[in-house]
Amino acid sequence: MADSTSSDQNGGWRGKFAGLALAVAVFGVLWFFIAAGGTKLGLWDWKVGFIKLTMGWGPKIVQGALGLSVLAIILSLVAAPRKRPFMLALGALLISGLSMGRLIAAKANAERLPPLHDIQTDWTNPIMPSAALLAARDSTGGYNKIEEAPVIPDNANARWPGTGGRLVSEVQEEAEFDPDRQRKEVSAPYPKIETLVLPSVSFDMAYQAALDTVEAKGWKVVTADPQNGHIEATDTTFWFEFKDDVMIRVLPDGADGARIDARSVSRVGLSDLGANAKRVNMLLDDIETRLR
Repeated sequence: MADSTSSDQNGGWRGKFAGLALAVAVFGVLWFFIAAGGTKLGLWDWKVGFIKLTMGWGPKIVQGALGLSVLAIILSLVAAPRKRPFMLALGALLISGLSMGRLIAAKANAERLPPLHDIQTDWTNPIMPSAALLAARDSTGGYNKIEEAPVIPDNANARWPGTGGRLVSEVQEEAEFDPDRQRKEVSAPYPKIETLVLPSVSFDMAYQAALDTVEAKGWKVVTADPQNGHIEATDTTFWFEFKDDVMIRVLPDGADGARIDARSVSRVGLSDLGANAKRVNMLLDDIETRLR
């Protein structure tokens, strides 16, 4: 009799099913940390961790958890509803629903952003890499080329119709914020990316501020050439350890001023999800702040 009462209070098999739904929902969240953590620990490479586990299996696990959660709620409410199974199922639905919401938002953001992995402030006079930087890229299997006038590959048309075969510079310009086309900067895929002009800052001060900013960010400096005003550094992401290379050019501007251009290029991948544009803008903003 006691066992029957305990089973009734716990919801019996419906309680166990709701508990399973909750466990799968929690596992769906942990899965993304497992995929990223395994890459970080060197258990598998980024192609397995990001493409297969995160982008491939991740959404399927979350979808499965969401389906189990909905079914668990239905079962908890029909034929003598039970409170405990309902609460467990509701928790599972909230967790899996939030996870699905994040995935949908990430997908929408990826589709909104153009297929670019090479961003710079001045395409009329592009910054080109040194032999040292090219060697560093080759050593890690970086297959994205750094060119003076790169073109988006034709296979981009499958996800971003009309972008394949176009110049990266043109697509970047169209994606940037334009007050004539958008009211707010957040309405554009990218913020305005432009040269930092410092009319009252000397070349030496501007160069040192740029180098200090790069070092403060913890990027690995590949080249530091104060004579020519060139700095090259590599930024490595925490989880998947994607490596993006940043090239900075400092030039005198007039008698007492300086100008700073920057270029950020991913070593792998077609779309950077806006990371390089964000990196360039934040870099220039931080340099400007340092000089105040």
